[in-house]
Amino acid sequence: MVLITFPQSAAVAKLVVFDMDGVLADIESSWVHVHKHFGVNNDHSLRAYLRGEITDLEFIRRDIQLWREKEPGITERRISEILADVPLMPGAKDALRGLRRAGCKTAIVSAGIEVLAKRIAKELEIDLYLANGFVTDRSGKLSGEGILKVRLMDKGDGVEMAAKALGVERGRIVSVGNSRYDVSMFRRSSKGIAFCPSDDIVREEADAVVDEKNLAKILEHI
Repeated sequence: MVLITFPQSAAVAKLVVFDMDGVLADIESSWVHVHKHFGVNNDHSLRAYLRGEITDLEFIRRDIQLWREKEPGITERRISEILADVPLMPGAKDALRGLRRAGCKTAIVSAGIEVLAKRIAKELEIDLYLANGFVTDRSGKLSGEGILKVRLMDKGDGVEMAAKALGVERGRIVSVGNSRYDVSMFRRSSKGIAFCPSDDIVREEADAVVDEKNLAKILEHI
């Protein structure tokens, strides 16, 4: 266990909002993790989404359809089982422990899969999570429709929703992300931290950058 201490003069944020994939979870993408399990890819849909040709919900529908073609009758529990081996990011437990000791609230805002966000929030004692889910029938079978809570291109809305739910003003929010899709989170926060940035855009837009793959290092910037 790493003992985290804060300087007495440090102004600790009241809320730290984390992206999930590539930040709290040591994977590129929870969606891609499931795609790899089934031996499929969504490159065509991703390009269409980035060109503005399909909505977030259509993007989710297409991903679910890829899985249903491989495993008809797939359930939400099955997705949870596939994601069960996703590891936490090194230093995640120390980072969240340090924030709790400082009295800071925490949240996940992710366009990733909700069942993984729920698991990670429980493991790390995170106060709130927002991620995207699935419509299911009574047996838990995926209907093919998604539940959209966080738009990939505007995750900043999720930051505002989390702040409102947890009663924190904008001036005391820090957001932590790793890609260009997290820049909108930075813009709705008082500070943005790029953790192991995957592109130059998030690096340039961040107020602080952590290049070491140890999430506890963010505490030095909060």
